[in-house]
Amino acid sequence: MNNEHFIAASEHPDEDLRYDVVRSRYRRRTIAICIERDGRVVVRAPAKTARDTLHQFVQEKRPWIKKKLFQIRQEQTQAHSRAFVSGETFFYLGDRYPLKVTHSPNGAPPLAFIGGEFQLNECFKGDREALFVAWYKKQAETLIRQRIDRYREVMEIPSIQARITSAKYQWGGCSSRDRITFSWRIVLAPLPMVDYVVVHELAHLSERNHSSNFWKIVETILPDYRVRRQWLKEHGYLLDV
Repeated sequence: MNNEHFIAASEHPDEDLRYDVVRSRYRRRTIAICIERDGRVVVRAPAKTARDTLHQFVQEKRPWIKKKLFQIRQEQTQAHSRAFVSGETFFYLGDRYPLKVTHSPNGAPPLAFIGGEFQLNECFKGDREALFVAWYKKQAETLIRQRIDRYREVMEIPSIQARITSAKYQWGGCSSRDRITFSWRIVLAPLPMVDYVVVHELAHLSERNHSSNFWKIVETILPDYRVRRQWLKEHGYLLDV
């Protein structure tokens, strides 16, 4: 794939829109825009699409793009300004759950998930964000292993090594040594999206690229994988502490 970088100019310089173009070597027939979790605007297009056609497409979609970028900035601002007080909400498997700061006896865990709410012991004086990250990592270790075992049998894949990482802009990865990784952040998404990422990485054990054969493997297991993939593209920026 060839990557190109463009700016869609505006009458106001502060409204110029930067975007990357990824031209597909495969049989893509349409132009699509994806807003990445880091705020990058990526335009995916057939290999021979004219530059003027791309610019026109981006200009037509400018209102939608600006809206999405505003949402990302707003959510990022809210995430960075967390106070970890009662009433704040945190994602887990696609749902938001409230935080309740409690006064628990000595020996109680600093953070627990009970009765549909996160309970934070106010006696804990450490890094509260790190506490949530540790909790999510622990859930990811268990859940991802369960989902791997489920799909590994269906896909006839032998036992594999999997590791949970803190990757911020990559849901999963597969190394040349057949070691797969998953970001703990994926457990903030609904379970169908978790399954999509698991199947995606397992499929890479057979096909290292994103060729048509790769997507056929994914589609055989998850016929609606496109819907799940699109959900992550549109909502992935929400999945963080």
